[in-house]
Amino acid sequence: MKSKKTTLQVLLEILLVSTKLGFTSFGGPIAHLGYFHKEYVHKKNWITERNYADLVALCQFLPGPASSQVGMGIGIIRGGVLGGIVSFIGFTLPSVLALIVFALVVNGLHIKDDTWIHGLKIVAVVVVAEAIIGMSKKLTPDLKRKTIALLAIIITLLLPTAYTHIVVIILSGIIGYIFYKEFNDSDTSNLLIPISKRLGAVCLFLFFGLLLVLPILNQITTVGWIDLFDRFYRSGALVFGGGHVVLPLLEQELVTTDWISNSAFLTGYGAAQAVPGPLFTFAAYLGTVISGWQGGVLATIAIFLPAFLLIYGTMPFWNSIRTSRYMNGAFMGINAAVVGILISSFYQPIWTSTILSTFDFVFAAILYTLLVYWKIPPWIIVVIGGLGGFLLSFI
Repeated sequence: MKSKKTTLQVLLEILLVSTKLGFTSFGGPIAHLGYFHKEYVHKKNWITERNYADLVALCQFLPGPASSQVGMGIGIIRGGVLGGIVSFIGFTLPSVLALIVFALVVNGLHIKDDTWIHGLKIVAVVVVAEAIIGMSKKLTPDLKRKTIALLAIIITLLLPTAYTHIVVIILSGIIGYIFYKEFNDSDTSNLLIPISKRLGAVCLFLFFGLLLVLPILNQITTVGWIDLFDRFYRSGALVFGGGHVVLPLLEQELVTTDWISNSAFLTGYGAAQAVPGPLFTFAAYLGTVISGWQGGVLATIAIFLPAFLLIYGTMPFWNSIRTSRYMNGAFMGINAAVVGILISSFYQPIWTSTILSTFDFVFAAILYTLLVYWKIPPWIIVVIGGLGGFLLSFI
């Protein structure tokens, strides 16, 4: 009989797994969900397929970096309050350190056009494709849910606004409630969420409180770090639809107000695309350019804090919502919509910006076969993808 792991052992395990993902998860938020799905659902079995899908749906509904919030949520489920923090640190720290160093040492170096990055984008295509195929089998098994997913694809591709995803999720929840309100799903079970509802309420209060108070403090004081914190906190709190949506908000807060030049902004964006982990770590580069490494750390904390407060605020109430007889039907519709959203995100921008030639498609097919059928570990696929991208440049 296996002995029960201590809290320290659990936290260390979370840190090691999330750090590995932090070093290897290239390709943006949708690709991250694919990496998480393979690692946390299939390999580690820390969360079931259905519970993972529900968590993804919840994080798609919340503002902020959805993939980072999913990682925090799994950390919370596995290791409580500290588990969510440790999971975040492991997944985020590699790219934060890389972008701070980049800003300090090679601020003027454009690496976004390096050929090996194209290979990593092809890896992202493969990872996302596998994740979507696996999730669609579970979440869209009947004609009604397939139709909901199709409608989600059509709407999100034809109306690509910052709020389209949230509208699609709400409408799909309503449709799911209508179609499946009498459906009893034996796969829905309570999860142990080791966070009190009181702590959850405090986190939600802080989220809205900071959103209201920080601009006021910024107006009545001349403290530079408050101004910096306010700009990045507001950007992180008002983002729906993934990391790329934060770019226009940051540009409005920093470039148009002459905090940073447009050239430096675009250089940092190229670097953020090149490193693994969440795109929100772009804030580490921006903060470092503005105010040294201390500014990079402060900007990173500020832009991710809303995501922390929201996931810690909603998780304690999650079981009550998702196991409700009526909400169960709504989540069935929402999960089908998430499949559609993932497919539309797979097409635009991942596929359209990556598969640019027949050789790209052939290489993607090879990597997919190695990953899915030969069961080659994802980190090896990442290495092969980088080398293959370099070799493709000579064709």
